[in-house]
Amino acid sequence: MIWTALVLGFLGSFHCIGMCGPIALAVGGKGGQTFLFNKIIYNLGRSLTYAVLGLIVGSLGFTLSLAGIQQGISVAMGILIVLLSLSYKKADQFLTIPALSGAVSWIKSHLSRYLKSGSKLAFFSTGLVNGLLPCGMVYMALVVAMGMQSPIMGASYMFFFGLGTIPMLLGLMVSGSLLPAIRRQQFQKAIPYFGILIGVLMVFRGLGLGIPGLSPELAVFDYGSQQVEITMCH
Repeated sequence: MIWTALVLGFLGSFHCIGMCGPIALAVGGKGGQTFLFNKIIYNLGRSLTYAVLGLIVGSLGFTLSLAGIQQGISVAMGILIVLLSLSYKKADQFLTIPALSGAVSWIKSHLSRYLKSGSKLAFFSTGLVNGLLPCGMVYMALVVAMGMQSPIMGASYMFFFGLGTIPMLLGLMVSGSLLPAIRRQQFQKAIPYFGILIGVLMVFRGLGLGIPGLSPELAVFDYGSQQVEITMCH
């Protein structure tokens, strides 16, 4: 499933570029290797924040799996992913809430001032904070990470999701111009279809049909009076 994180991140970057674009363009330098390095550490900082969020939701998924509902979690997360894929843009409507939109604007303005210092720490820290900005695509990836039911897998999934967003944003940061709106819309049209594919894969994974790599069988271990389902990977 990790490969889906890279693809989801890449497709999501065409949707999120409207929010991250202005901040990404503000990351600069004196040119040459320093210029490129500043942009890379900014994006790595953002990916690291995603990884921490993935660690948190992955831990939550793992805790729920210990309650013996591993199969149900995977199926439920898969269905939720399908629903989010059909309405991922609506998640961004939370930004229209006065309190939240004001907070986001405040964060962006302060980040811009912070970036003017030109230090490596400023670029890296900006990436860390930028990863916390609300985004429908990030929410979708977090649901998948939770469905992994593992802190390590959840963190890995979100880190690779962040890496998947880098090519488009790095290209924007280097070229200094946005991709034409019509091109972004063409890539965004693929997001619902790919999201539905991920959701279906998670549902199959939860069914435990014994299909290696797609729907591994579930072995049930008896710990006293409690039974816990564990995914068996072959």
